[in-house]
Amino acid sequence: MIEVYHRPYDARRPQVCIDEVPVQLVEEVRTPLRPGPGRPERYDYEYRRCGTANLFIAFEPLLGWRAVRVTERRTAADFADFLRWVVGEVYDAAGRVVLVTDNLNIHTPGPLYEAFKPPVARVLAERIEWHYTPKHGSWLNVAECELSALSRQCLSRRIGSIGELRRQVDAWVDDRNHREVQVKWRFTTVDARIRLRRLYPSLQ
Repeated sequence: MIEVYHRPYDARRPQVCIDEVPVQLVEEVRTPLRPGPGRPERYDYEYRRCGTANLFIAFEPLLGWRAVRVTERRTAADFADFLRWVVGEVYDAAGRVVLVTDNLNIHTPGPLYEAFKPPVARVLAERIEWHYTPKHGSWLNVAECELSALSRQCLSRRIGSIGELRRQVDAWVDDRNHREVQVKWRFTTVDARIRLRRLYPSLQ
């Protein structure tokens, strides 16, 4: 799977990393105090919980392009719809989409067949080349790097509604895509055999 990241860019076989993360919606109970000279903006410790949401991300590291979709839930149907959008619309001109993901139970072609009619699901499934990170090695999916940056740079504040979450996330995505922020992958298969040797079979 690691060798996928070292393939040269090919528009006919784009490399796309996908992942998702839950987000808790939280709003202020009291209006924060505005900042002043030598004094930062101040927030009250109290807050109100407003439910949860989910973020799906598709990240193409070789181009420095990403898309994030905000959904109310993270069901198999939600994932299937996200996958249909990525494969069938974003990369509709590609021959196959080289997809990197972790081993979550919904990360299979199965949800496509549950959500869409068999002919549609089959067309989508046949255009995906699946690559899974090892168990306990989901950090090898560079989409996690993007979600970490998103959490630090955008989600480290109180956001109380899905509408506001979408606005904040869209602004973050637009900025990152405008700057074409990439991930330069340096971890090789040789590195993996040293650092992750417990995951490789040994021959006696």
